[in-house]
Amino acid sequence: MSEMWRNLIPTPQSKFLIVTCNECGNNQIVFDSAKIVVKCNVCGAVLAKPSGGKAIILGKKERTLE
Repeated sequence: MSEMWRNLIPTPQSKFLIVTCNECGNNQIVFDSAKIVVKCNVCGAVLAKPSGGKAIILGKKERTLE
């Protein structure tokens, strides 16, 4: 029964990413479908820009959070 429900209920395609800033090396959690410009909390460099669907990640992607 639970297998049937897993097939009927869709799973989200968006993920949270840990991104490292190219300027200062700060790690920050960023949503991969960000709708606004995401800036580093330490130095203010742009980490992600919206592009209509998935955001353009400008920092280094460290890993994906599940």
